[in-house]
Amino acid sequence: MSLASSGRVPALPPQSGAAADGGLGARLSHTAADLSLNLPAQQDTWERMAKFNGADGRQVVVHTLDKRRQYGVRFHKQGAWLATGATADISALVRATAAWMSGADLEQTRAVAPFVRFGTWALAHERQPLGRVELAWWHKLDSFHLPPRDRHPRALALLQAAHAQPSLRQLMPVTSHFMLWFSATIDYPYARVGFSIDPYRDGRYLVRDRGEVVARTATPEEAVAIVVAALPEDTGPAL
Repeated sequence: MSLASSGRVPALPPQSGAAADGGLGARLSHTAADLSLNLPAQQDTWERMAKFNGADGRQVVVHTLDKRRQYGVRFHKQGAWLATGATADISALVRATAAWMSGADLEQTRAVAPFVRFGTWALAHERQPLGRVELAWWHKLDSFHLPPRDRHPRALALLQAAHAQPSLRQLMPVTSHFMLWFSATIDYPYARVGFSIDPYRDGRYLVRDRGEVVARTATPEEAVAIVVAALPEDTGPAL
């Protein structure tokens, strides 16, 4: 991502068949029929979410976004979320889904549906798959460009400042309620390394050592510099 996932989808029981009456799956199916487009069979369809899986590992997940009268979508390939988007135009959404699931690449999919967005990292991943730590960073960064996380620019600024530091970029980024910390392991359970940074509600950035505040800074760059300086000397790439 990448991109991550953005709207909150309630854990409702799956609907039977391609779509329940009035559900998102039904709207997608009806729109595809009106456009004379073919969509693959839907998997795990809920009232507000629909998932499409392809034989080559491609996937599209569509969901409705709370209070915005929009649809969010993510495009998956080669073990990563490569592209995301949000639109109120269900026809554009169906065209993008049909293109991706029929084998289009990222640029071809965006040509069909300009609301689709992706970074240069995703184009690189299409050519040669990136590592899991690098993908985790890009997915987190991209998640703040879509609702509802697009309302939190300070959390994005913190991620960008941390990603700019090679010593942190080699570690797994972990976030909880926008607090950022780092792990020496790729898989859960994570092994915390160094301090965490909290984009506090008063506008400052709090550097914490397992909960205890050790510094308060005005900018994310200052907070990140403190974290980098305090890293153990033997800190290496996450494994």
